[in-house]
Amino acid sequence: MKIAVGSDHAGYMLKQGILRFLTERRFEFKDFGVFSEDPADYPDVGFEVARAVANGEFDRGILICSTGIGMSITANKVPGVRAALCVDTHCALLSREHNDANVLVLGERVTRADVALEIVDTWLSAVFPGEERHARRIRKISEIEREYNRGGC
Repeated sequence: MKIAVGSDHAGYMLKQGILRFLTERRFEFKDFGVFSEDPADYPDVGFEVARAVANGEFDRGILICSTGIGMSITANKVPGVRAALCVDTHCALLSREHNDANVLVLGERVTRADVALEIVDTWLSAVFPGEERHARRIRKISEIEREYNRGGC
């Protein structure tokens, strides 16, 4: 599994811990930045990670900012991305099993680092079983997205 990872300055320290976690577990990943705690705009990195996942360059993405809200909004603007802001392992599990989320979003200032790593572990381990009721709902999201992009909304 190839993972795209990114943060703004407010998510930088948590991202460093996640990169260590991914390295220890031998995941293939790319760090899209930022590379310091210098002020940065979350949409820049959020868009790059989301686009890389949507284009199929990466299987999944992980984004971190202060609360996760800005990154979630940004990532979900990219067609084909289903970004989920998760605050616990239950949300992480269901975001995969029910929503086939392909981008995990975390907030460094609202989630303890140890909890965030448990969330990442759960999210990366979980699979989308493809139950029809969930697959149908995901198809509906894609249909809405296509209709909107055609100017039909």
